[in-house]
Amino acid sequence: MITNTEENYLKAIYSLSVDPNGKELGTSDLASHLGISPATVSSMLKKLKEKEFIRYEKYGTISLLDKGQKAACIVIRKHRLWETFLVERMEFSWDEIHEVAEQLEHIKSKKLVAQLDKLLGYPEHDPHGDPIPNENGEIREVTKSTLDKEIIGKKLKVVGVRNDSPVFLQHITKRGLVINSKIIIKSRLDFDGSLEVEIDGTHQLISQKVAENIYVAS
Repeated sequence: MITNTEENYLKAIYSLSVDPNGKELGTSDLASHLGISPATVSSMLKKLKEKEFIRYEKYGTISLLDKGQKAACIVIRKHRLWETFLVERMEFSWDEIHEVAEQLEHIKSKKLVAQLDKLLGYPEHDPHGDPIPNENGEIREVTKSTLDKEIIGKKLKVVGVRNDSPVFLQHITKRGLVINSKIIIKSRLDFDGSLEVEIDGTHQLISQKVAENIYVAS
C-alpha cells in the first residue's frame, strides 16, 4: 500500500523531473519544492528506494523507476480529473480548484475514478490545459511553447499555464486569457519585453513575466 505522503513525493519528483532545461533533480531541489528539510526528504527517499519507486543514492540525483512513474501519473490523473469535475460540474473557477483536488487525489477507489472519467466524457485535458494521464498512467504531452518565445504575427491559441497559483490565474482571467483564447502578438517592446497582443479581438499590453507563464500552440 502506498501512503498519501509517498504519493505526494512521487508527484513532486515527476513534476520536477520534467525540466525543460534538462536539469537533474537533487535532494535540495525536492526539499525546497516541498518546503521541508533536506534531512526529512532524505529519509523518505530511502523508503521510496526500498519500495523500488525511485533510483537514488545519497547526495546523488533522484529519478523515477517505471513503477514510480506510473504511480505518480495515476495521482496526477486523479488530481486533474477532480479539477475538471470541480469546474464542469461544481461551478468552481479555475483558480479555486487546486487545493481541493490535492485532497481528492488520494482517493484509492479505482472504480470511482473510472466512473468519474466516464461521467466527464473522458476528457484529455484539465481546466489548466494539462494533459490527463490514462488509466495505465500513460501521459500524452502536447507540443507547446511559452508566449514570450513566439514570433510576431503568428495566430496562436492558449493551451495551458506554467503558473497555476490562484493570484496568477485571477490576474490573467481579468485580461481575458483563458484556455482556448485566440491570441496574436502584434509587437514586442525592446525596453522590458512586454508584448502588445490581440486577445480574441481585443488589444492589450501584457508583461514578459505573464507571457513566460502562458503556454500556446498554433
